[in-house]
Amino acid sequence: MSIKAFYMVPHPPIAVHEIGRGEEEMIRPSLDSYDAVARDIAKIKPETIIITSPHQVLYSDYFHISPGRHATGDFSSFRAPEVTFNVDYDEELVNKISELCGLMNFPAGPDGERNPSLDHGVMVPLYFINKYYTNYKLVRIGLSGLSLEAHYHFGELIANAVQALGRSCVFVGSGDLSHCQKQDGPYGYKPEGPAYDEKLMDTMNRGAFKELLNFDEVLLDKAEECGHRSFTIMGGAVGNDEVDITTLSHESTFGVGYGFAIYHPKEKQMNKTESNDIYVNLAKMTIAEYITDHKRLKVPDDLPDELTKTRAGAFVSIHEHGMLRGCIGTIGPVRDSLAEEI
Repeated sequence: MSIKAFYMVPHPPIAVHEIGRGEEEMIRPSLDSYDAVARDIAKIKPETIIITSPHQVLYSDYFHISPGRHATGDFSSFRAPEVTFNVDYDEELVNKISELCGLMNFPAGPDGERNPSLDHGVMVPLYFINKYYTNYKLVRIGLSGLSLEAHYHFGELIANAVQALGRSCVFVGSGDLSHCQKQDGPYGYKPEGPAYDEKLMDTMNRGAFKELLNFDEVLLDKAEECGHRSFTIMGGAVGNDEVDITTLSHESTFGVGYGFAIYHPKEKQMNKTESNDIYVNLAKMTIAEYITDHKRLKVPDDLPDELTKTRAGAFVSIHEHGMLRGCIGTIGPVRDSLAEEI
């Protein structure tokens, strides 16, 4: 997998010193967690940071991916205009995600941008990341009004695009939890607030990402959460891979839930079932690359030895709704590796 790590983070503007002006110390656990996330990203040194944000352009039936070469932003709306951001977008990865979504007839892409400026759901994480690491490009992705299942599937498509390009990336799922956990909070107190946070943190601390699809939409609405779909896209990008989980902090000092966790994909111990998944994924990426770009896929550099150091014949078939639509293969090896054979 080319996505090297995944991070669940909130985006409270008050955590920014120039905005909090000392009040940020009231959420010291969150500041320490952000420091841990930023240091971890700096250690990985990714080429690209993918961020999903609830405050990016949002449509009811479409996922917006920010287009263009670069973007700027600042915290002027939070009385700190001196804190500015200037980022370059990873246009190639944006195009690849859009192409794969188009191939799958999935509603996502760069159309419909209303405001090119960076939103605080992106800028707050970057504020901390930039303290330790700045040599990255950005992919900025919004949420939609579509189902949780659609958000999860979007994450899968994002991961496929990253894999197809062999890009070294990290994924930041930006989102606060419930906004109604204290009477003096933004939305007052509702019992659904703490109940949602407890259930969400239990799910995320176990890395049980598919359970995010089972949350009742009524609970999400009453809890006044903003990050659930952001985390669901991230969960789809993780997919079925096992992860090492670093649980950081969770607090609701200001009546809003701030939760942090770090996920590092484990190196796969190959077995027959997992091997078949890798074979199929490589075949899918190869076909998608040729259909969209008329190019032969470059063999990804993070495939297991079973694919790169083994020679064998291979056969690929395409089925649509259970019906055969194409097939081709070799009885014996004609390439230097099984990966090249596929």
